[in-house]
Amino acid sequence: MLTKRIIPCLDIKDGRVVKGVSFANLQDAGDPVELAKFYEKEGADELVFLDITATSDKRKTVADLASKVAKEISIPFTIGGGIKTIDDIKNILKAGADKVSIESVAVLNPNLISEASKYFGSQAIVISASAKRTQNSELRSQKDEIPAFAGMTEEQWTVWIKGGRENTGIDLIEFLKEMQESGAGEILLNSIDEDGRNQGYDLEMLKAVSEVLNIPLIASSGAGELEHFYDGIMAGSDAVLAASVFHTKKFRISEIKEYLKGKGVDVRI
Repeated sequence: MLTKRIIPCLDIKDGRVVKGVSFANLQDAGDPVELAKFYEKEGADELVFLDITATSDKRKTVADLASKVAKEISIPFTIGGGIKTIDDIKNILKAGADKVSIESVAVLNPNLISEASKYFGSQAIVISASAKRTQNSELRSQKDEIPAFAGMTEEQWTVWIKGGRENTGIDLIEFLKEMQESGAGEILLNSIDEDGRNQGYDLEMLKAVSEVLNIPLIASSGAGELEHFYDGIMAGSDAVLAASVFHTKKFRISEIKEYLKGKGVDVRI
């Protein structure tokens, strides 16, 4: 088994780290640079920063966050939110980020993923996919507006964009297969249903996705107990990401790693 990663996630709104439930009811959780320094000392393998309102507010992720973080920590980190162009990616990577996370534009302009993976390398391109269990009667398909995905089937999970505010009606599994074929190097999978609820990852969704991917998968949304991290890895994830359990200091990263190590999971201590 390859070494599994523990990744704190820092959702950013107006320059501050926030945390909510199902992408709503956001509350302040601290300064992103100070938290980044803290989590590195705690033993985090990587960090993810997501500006959760950049796209919906028609703003671009500011590269100065990447610059500030890069000056303070040495572990790899990813920044996402509002990325629309090759220049956006170039500016963030040049400022010091190791990877960029792309969500909305991956749906609206999938050709950007192919172009970016060729230009920067697949290892720098992470697709952040936010999905929700959706009954067929609830679907609001926009396939006519997104021709590249017009042939996709509607199954159990659909992709939502713009910080979880807009349902595309696109099938999650088919979308991720398309992203993998386009050159994405990693998938960050968010469950809108489980976000912030601390009741565990959507294991059924993780298993379904892991079966069709041969690139790394990061489980996100729902971790609240030690066993949830183990369950997420056993469901096929290469890394497990969490926010609230770290921000509230319910668990220390070393505690999670020792637990996983005791369960036979290879982690970096």
